[in-house]
Amino acid sequence: MAKKKNIKDKKIKKDRERPTPSWFSDLRYGRSFSVEFFKRNAWLLMVFVVAILSLMGLRYKTKTKMEEIKRLTAELQIAESSKLQEKAAYMSLIRETEMKRMVKEKGLGLEFQEYPPYVLEQDND
Repeated sequence: MAKKKNIKDKKIKKDRERPTPSWFSDLRYGRSFSVEFFKRNAWLLMVFVVAILSLMGLRYKTKTKMEEIKRLTAELQIAESSKLQEKAAYMSLIRETEMKRMVKEKGLGLEFQEYPPYVLEQDND
């Protein structure tokens, strides 16, 4: 008799117990967080949201600064190369002018050639 009663109790318990929903279904239907939870932790949620927004802003600012640094670096390289070209042209002009002055001063009668000399080759046929 005790066995029959025990079996009946188990059946009744099984009927009364409904399957507990999984955490995913609780989250899906909004049962995992109550309104009270949000009321109690509103300040913490606000701090969390502000921190996330601040980090996003910082990341955006960092990316824009990095792009500006890359752009300025490229501009600097272009400026440095043009500076070197101008310096080379200036030094060449100064050397040429100085040489012409010295030739005149010494009275050597030399002239600056505009074109390089031509080499004539003779065909031996």
